[in-house]
Amino acid sequence: MEIIAQWMSELKSSSGASGTTDRLLRAKGLKRTQEIAREEKATELFLRAVQEEQNGAVYEAIKFYRMAMQIVPDIEFKINYSRPPDTDRGGGNYMKDNDVDGEIEDLLAYFEQELTLESSFPKICIPELDMTQTHISGTLPREILMYIFRWVVSSELDMRALEQLSLVCRGFYICARDPEIWHLACVRVWGRNCTKVVPFKSWREMFLQRPRVRFDGVYISKTSYIRQGEESLDGYYRAWHHVEYYRYLRFFPDGHVIMLTTPEDPLTVVPRLRTWNTRMDSALLGHFRLSQETDNQTKVFAVVCKKKEEKAAEFQRNRFCRRNPPPEAEHSFHVGLHLSSGGRQSFSKLVWIHHSCHITYKQTGETVVTAFELDRMYSPFLFARVKSYTAFSDQPL
Repeated sequence: MEIIAQWMSELKSSSGASGTTDRLLRAKGLKRTQEIAREEKATELFLRAVQEEQNGAVYEAIKFYRMAMQIVPDIEFKINYSRPPDTDRGGGNYMKDNDVDGEIEDLLAYFEQELTLESSFPKICIPELDMTQTHISGTLPREILMYIFRWVVSSELDMRALEQLSLVCRGFYICARDPEIWHLACVRVWGRNCTKVVPFKSWREMFLQRPRVRFDGVYISKTSYIRQGEESLDGYYRAWHHVEYYRYLRFFPDGHVIMLTTPEDPLTVVPRLRTWNTRMDSALLGHFRLSQETDNQTKVFAVVCKKKEEKAAEFQRNRFCRRNPPPEAEHSFHVGLHLSSGGRQSFSKLVWIHHSCHITYKQTGETVVTAFELDRMYSPFLFARVKSYTAFSDQPL
């Protein structure tokens, strides 16, 4: 009986172990089957995306690429496919035959066509998921939305923010390419005489490619030299001084400019140049204009002077002390700069071509002009973008 009982216990333990093994094998098999099914579905979506991209349907291709990668993130490296040798299929040379601007124009037309075909009453944008709250496309008309876009650009011409806004969806991309916004920006830069878009293809292309000064930062020029000092009283040594100072140029879209020469470093000065109404007494305020010469070189001319201060009280206090006060005169500085591109940034370098001081005596009306020699002390200005200058919108475009 003991032998039979031992045999029965061994039989039960072996049957339990085999049952557990069978369950594990079935679970692994089911998991493998699910993985194969997901890879097959992802492969189908990925290959369809490739076909849509070859046919020129970029938006549809991106949609299928995204669906495939949501199922299997590394599906791109698990597919073995070869492109067909024929090149006669429509859109096969889509990326080769068109330049960058052509692609943007085709993409814009494609988005507009898609929105028109999706509904008889096309909306700016359509929510991707069902939501209980009111979506922006269902309440705001296009005119209101364009007014919001003008606030995004603001009076500081923050076109970088407009380009970032165009990445939200198809409708925002279309609104961000609206010719009226880019035309208004061009008028702010080049004046009301900017009425023809030629030789450029669009107002946006003109704003991006035509030489202009930048308003989203400050141009900085650093000058340093070594100056010999006085000899010591005992005659054993002579001091040498290392002199370093900065020049700052801050342009505004309305034609104003601030010029400042100071030994203070940019970390201290740049935040104080955000607005035209700066409280720095040493700052020179004035206006600038752009001039394009016959040699296709763009030059910047500016006239700056110190703030006008009321001197009536001072004259009243000193009228009994000084019988012959100095003649009243106005000092202004005329600056000429050549605009060029430096490094990767466009229109980021200003080279000196002229600097003079004009003194006008009020009693006689005589003007004395003193031109300064442009030596190595006049180092070029280099542009530095300042994010805080466009962080807030005070007025719409």
